[in-house]
Amino acid sequence: MALHRLTSITMGVPQVAETAAYYTDFGLVPDGDGWFTTQDGGRQLRIVHAPARRLVEVRVGADTPDDLAAAASRLKRLGIDSITEGETLSAYDKATAVRAVLEVLPRLAQDPVPATVYNGPGRPERTGARAPGILRTGRVRPRKLGHAVVGTTDFDTTTAFFRDGLGFKASDYIKDHGAFLRCSTDHHNILVLAAPVTFLHHSSWQVDDIDEVGRGATAMLEDHPERHVWGLGRHHAGSNFFWYLKDPAGNFSEYYSDMDCIVDDQLWSPEALEGAKGLFAWGPPPPPSFLAPDDLAALMTGTHSPTR
Repeated sequence: MALHRLTSITMGVPQVAETAAYYTDFGLVPDGDGWFTTQDGGRQLRIVHAPARRLVEVRVGADTPDDLAAAASRLKRLGIDSITEGETLSAYDKATAVRAVLEVLPRLAQDPVPATVYNGPGRPERTGARAPGILRTGRVRPRKLGHAVVGTTDFDTTTAFFRDGLGFKASDYIKDHGAFLRCSTDHHNILVLAAPVTFLHHSSWQVDDIDEVGRGATAMLEDHPERHVWGLGRHHAGSNFFWYLKDPAGNFSEYYSDMDCIVDDQLWSPEALEGAKGLFAWGPPPPPSFLAPDDLAALMTGTHSPTR
């Protein structure tokens, strides 16, 4: 596909300093100018001030200027204005006011991480040694930004903006409620959720394996048990292992590993998922606050205050 990766997101929050400290604990490295880097993806998170938490901007890598021209044409057919400057195209989703920027960039090439060796029935692949996952001592650092989830009051408009305008591909749907969309070979890079108000639901960050998911969450919870939201579990859509935590502004952040990879669009058929299947294959049931965040009413009435 012409698009090839989710380059970065900008989140707006009322309390920038506290939120920045959280994502530093999470394993992102601050650059000192509001930007945070991952191991492989570079500058992938920017935190700016906003009256209430929200997704401000998403940036997406494209292959050529012709891909920008094609996106501009598709957006125009949807009645959406766009601006092309050099090797970038920018446009706003009318429903959420999220700014999307397509930029001509090289594709991300991640150095392969050796597969974790797990023993299984009749398959003693690791003998005479403890599992490497329990011997790791370094802090967990995300490899790259995987996806962002945005709540929208107009599900069809926001889905059409990303899919039919920008050129994202549909991987799966949650019936009448969610659209898993990809701009790379990952199962999804944007999840559009029907909601009573526009907000950033969560951002998701790739780590090496399930041990890093667990180690990362354990470290985050050691002195802050209130950060826990949901996990450990495995999703159905995307198949990834997950653990969700909450930042000081109320946004969720996810450590994930083992995401489905779609390299040939013709070999993947989107499903319309219903009920719990759209959320998880196994793990504890999601808490009510995951489905309807605690500050949702405050966001709707404009009385949002920092989450402690």
